[in-house]
Amino acid sequence: MAACVLAVVPATWMRLEAGGRVGTVADAPAREVAVVFGAGLWKGRPTPYLAHRLDAAAELYRAGKVRVVLVTGDNSRVEYDEPDAMRTYLTAHGVPDERIVSDYAGFDSWDSCVRARKIFGVDRAVLVSQGFHIHRAVALCRSAGIDAYGVGVDEPRDATWYYGGARELAASGKAALDALLRPDPHFLGPREPGVADALASGAP
Repeated sequence: MAACVLAVVPATWMRLEAGGRVGTVADAPAREVAVVFGAGLWKGRPTPYLAHRLDAAAELYRAGKVRVVLVTGDNSRVEYDEPDAMRTYLTAHGVPDERIVSDYAGFDSWDSCVRARKIFGVDRAVLVSQGFHIHRAVALCRSAGIDAYGVGVDEPRDATWYYGGARELAASGKAALDALLRPDPHFLGPREPGVADALASGAP
């Protein structure tokens, strides 16, 4: 019984930390930056779940709720480049290329949040992910120093959705440790001006 209680404590922390800060595109407050987390590629193109995240980000941009989209994902191998695939998808759906900034070292949610704050200087953002992941994303980005609001993308309750929900229970333990210990991401590096440059380049 004690083990069961300990297993759900991190998930409860995530829900409390993100409480009142998760909604739909229509609910989202106006922020200068949207952060879209990677969710895998299939033959070099975004998976359906990632495409749905990008659709929501494009909708935020068209609605004037964000001015810049920061795409963060895995580019640890030459043949696997999430950020560039995300950029290509967004430009095809109406977001100007100069309004998109790429983080090529967003290897997990904590890395993406820390790098958004420390490398790209983001202190307020709308985060975009699936509903089962968005509470963890908001909790981690808040722990990293970002005033975050999460847009949770709805999905059919299929096998992938249930797998994602189950995975979140396990991932919540790592998230709680990351928030407590605040490790540096796999790659930190120097500050990058991409977000500031995109914001300074004029009205969308």
